[in-house]
Parts: sequence; C-alpha cells; structure tokens
Amino acid sequence: MIEVRGASKRYGAVAALADVSISIEAPATGLLGQNGAGKSTLMKAILGLVPLDAGTVRVLGHDAATEGDQIRRRIGYAPEHECLPPELTAADLVRHLAELRGLSRPDAIRRASEVLFAVGLEEERSRVIGSFSLGMRQRVKLAQALVHAPELIILDEPTNGLDPTQRSEMLDVIRRVSHDLGVRVLISSHILADIRRTCDAVVVLRGGAVTLARALEASADEEDVLRVETVAEIAPLVALLDAAGLACQPIDDHTVRIGIRTSADLERIRDSAADCGVGLRRLHQDGPSIEDELLAAIG
Repeated sequence: MIEVRGASKRYGAVAALADVSISIEAPATGLLGQNGAGKSTLMKAILGLVPLDAGTVRVLGHDAATEGDQIRRRIGYAPEHECLPPELTAADLVRHLAELRGLSRPDAIRRASEVLFAVGLEEERSRVIGSFSLGMRQRVKLAQALVHAPELIILDEPTNGLDPTQRSEMLDVIRRVSHDLGVRVLISSHILADIRRTCDAVVVLRGGAVTLARALEASADEEDVLRVETVAEIAPLVALLDAAGLACQPIDDHTVRIGIRTSADLERIRDSAADCGVGLRRLHQDGPSIEDELLAAIG
C-alpha cells in the first residue's frame, strides 16, 4: 500500500524525517510518537504535499513526488487542524466535496447520505457545522474522507481534543471502516491506547526516525509465557498442568513459568488451580509486554 525508502526532510536545523524506510500493508496501521516526532510530515509526504529532501514515497503504485494528483484521487484525508466552514450543513459540505472528487450530483448526494450515516451523523446532517460539538466535527472530517470510496484514508490525530466518550465512539467508527468497509487506514496519534484499540500494525517515530515497526497481534501459533505465582506450594498445580500438556518451568515453590497459546490455556490454569486447591496470587506475562516495547520506542 505504502512504500517509503530513505525519506528525509529538514525544516532549517530540525530534521522532521531522518532516513525513514517503511512498508505499510496492514488493514489499519498506526503512526505513533510524541508531538514533533515527524508523524504529520510523513503523512504529508505520503499525500504528495511536502517535497522530500531525499528518498522516495510510493502509494498504491504511484510516486508521491510526481503523481500526487493520482494518489489523492484514490485516498481520503482528514487533517488535524480545524478546517470546516461553519456556515454549511454537514450534508452540503460532504456532497460538495464528493462532487469536487468527480461524482455526479445525484451520486454525491447519495454517497454523502451513506457516509454520514456510517459515521453516526444521519440525524444531524442538516444542521450547520458551526453548531456541532468537536466530536461531531471530527466525524464530518471522517465522512468527507470516505465519500468518494477511497482505497485508503489518512487520519491525522482524529481523537485530538475529544472527551473519553467521544474518543471511544470515534475509535469504534475507525475500526469499522477498516474491518467492515474494507478501507485501509493510516492513523497518527500520540496516545498508545488509541493505536492498540484500532490498529493491526504500528510504526513508531522518534525524532524523525523509525524506532519500531511491527504487527500488534501475535500470530496464532506464537506462544506467550505466563508467570504464575501461588499462595500455597505450586507442585500440585504443576502436576495437573503437565498432565494437561502445558509446558511448565518451576522457578521456586510458589512460582512457575507456563507456555500458553490460547485463552483456553488460561482457563485450564484457573480450573486446575481450583481443582487442586492452590490459590492464585498473581498471573502476568513473563518479560516485556507490547506496551513496554512501544513505550520504550516512543521514548
């Protein structure tokens, strides 16, 4: 979907991007990093709106430096900053932008109605945008990004300024877009929980450089290691789990490492502890979690 090779961009003495090379293919990919990490610059380079000092960006097979117009025909973009005309209704704005993107007026009216319904604004579509809450304005941005049936949408800090309820609703909509509507999503955020909730993969930027790029979910055959601590001596529990086929590595009389693959393995540990009367004090992943890895990459 997106191929970035050796991308560099400076603003005076500041290196916004420093030799960035990534490939993005997941249904939903998060750009994670602190403010000023280079997320917005990378998104604008992908859109063909910022010329690079060095390197190349290809999006859906097109060169962003020379074919930006071809890219922008096939993708949608919702910027971070406030940009909606307050005097227009949501339906009129989204319909107008659909026409600018080449839809006929009847098709633009139909598509505007469909996407406003999809983002939860069907009852408010005839209200002027100036009367909308911040959360509703963010939904209008998402609707206009979707109205021309793009293959990819790029969302720059879509939950910025939202309260917890509005943030949760927006994240649910974004997840539906990528997994139910089949539209690829690239979303930037400095909030780890937002990326974990909506994305299948993550790219972490720090000081304009990529510090981590990985999938967020373990593959089906990947084994996690759980550390189990008990109140009583752990030997009876280990014997039951060994018999059930779970790989156990006792550490001391009250602690064991156990390899698990599915949620059924967790239930088996719980049930076995109940069967042999060994009280569980603590269960936790042995070693760094994904959150620990991401936070270290963010810095």
